[in-house]
Amino acid sequence: MSRIWIKQPLAVFTGNALDASHGLVVEGQRIVEVLGQGQSPSLPCEEIFDARDLVILPGLINSHHHFYQTLTRAWAPVVNAPLFPWLVNLYPVWARLNPEQLHIATQVALAELLLSGCTFAADHHYLFPQQLTDAIDIQVNAAQDLGMRVMLTRGSMSLGQADGGLPPQHTVQAMQVILDDSQRLVEKYHQRGEGAMVNIALAPCSPFSVTPEIMRESAKLAESLDVRLHTHLAETLDEEQFCLERFGLRTVDYLESVGWLQNRTWLAHGIHFNADEITRLGQAGVGICHCPHSNMRLASGICPSLDLLAAGAPIGLGVDGSASGDASNLILEARQAMYLQRLKYGAEKITPELALGFATTGSAHILGRGQDLGQIQVGYQADLACYRLDDLKFSGSHDPIAALLLCGADRAHDVMVAGQWRVRTGQIQGIDIEELKFRHRAAAKQLLAA
Repeated sequence: MSRIWIKQPLAVFTGNALDASHGLVVEGQRIVEVLGQGQSPSLPCEEIFDARDLVILPGLINSHHHFYQTLTRAWAPVVNAPLFPWLVNLYPVWARLNPEQLHIATQVALAELLLSGCTFAADHHYLFPQQLTDAIDIQVNAAQDLGMRVMLTRGSMSLGQADGGLPPQHTVQAMQVILDDSQRLVEKYHQRGEGAMVNIALAPCSPFSVTPEIMRESAKLAESLDVRLHTHLAETLDEEQFCLERFGLRTVDYLESVGWLQNRTWLAHGIHFNADEITRLGQAGVGICHCPHSNMRLASGICPSLDLLAAGAPIGLGVDGSASGDASNLILEARQAMYLQRLKYGAEKITPELALGFATTGSAHILGRGQDLGQIQVGYQADLACYRLDDLKFSGSHDPIAALLLCGADRAHDVMVAGQWRVRTGQIQGIDIEELKFRHRAAAKQLLAA
């Protein structure tokens, strides 16, 4: 295994208190040395990577997405709609997805994330119409071409409109079909231990699209297979009202009633909690993925991040689906998180470092990968995002870490995943982006024309 000295960067955000001012050494897929002021590698290095003009972060980690939604970005009929009408209009469109469209949508989402500095992405796929029953298999193949790490969640919908849910009846599946496929996917694809490139989790979609029975059985199956659990919760007041009317319970009470109030669980959005619910979530170690762009686009509300953190609930960051976040750009999502959270907690408490922590150590924690991802330290995976500050918008900036968010960095210059450069000088290695865009635009038109 060759040793690479990433030498004397302009600045480093390590995600911890380590001094990495003289860089780091990568051997194979791991970080083997972190070099502070005046230090040099302990052994010779075959390659020296000059990082003097680069700001280096741990690879960003996206903890909630819907890759397929890249095909319905900025669709006019839902541009100004809140969540429930937005979903009702889009469900029938998404139900027409075919395997080729899902493959290209997944590659576009991952490519966009990778170019923003993201090295590990979680996707919540819950649509399995008859023509797309092998959706997760398709996503595994699509991710391999880009060399990114993925957490693919086997989502589900089992409560259709005929039974009081939001999804059209033809988009729901029977519980046993869902459970059998979930077990198959875990046994076939889920990798365990440090350095894993593919993880699988179980992810019934939301209280208004699945039955309590599938929630309970998914929790039992996740425990028996030792995988994580994911769902949407407390995103809107409409959802809260739905839970009260259908189950006679608020959202966190519902979560507890189906066996999900536990540290195997991470939730998307997590906005509408009262003080007691925040305490209970923290005591249980439930993770929360903050999705600021989506929450603002749909006018859903603001995640109470600092209250949740104080209670013990870890906070990660997600771009959410590209139809509600509209862009799969995680460094911009960190910027938006900083600004949105400042509206709630003030500028002094919400720093650039805190927002970057959501996108690195926080997301790693809620995805169960805090032991090998999300920080720059010895023994961790060599997942790195490197940014140049030479655009006009950075001119005159002084603090390189703060400048990434305050001046609006939107693209990484170099990105490493598991010790391999996947982006060099702003270009994804081995992928023809122009051809990808051409095929994606054609797929988007085809989907909406059907």
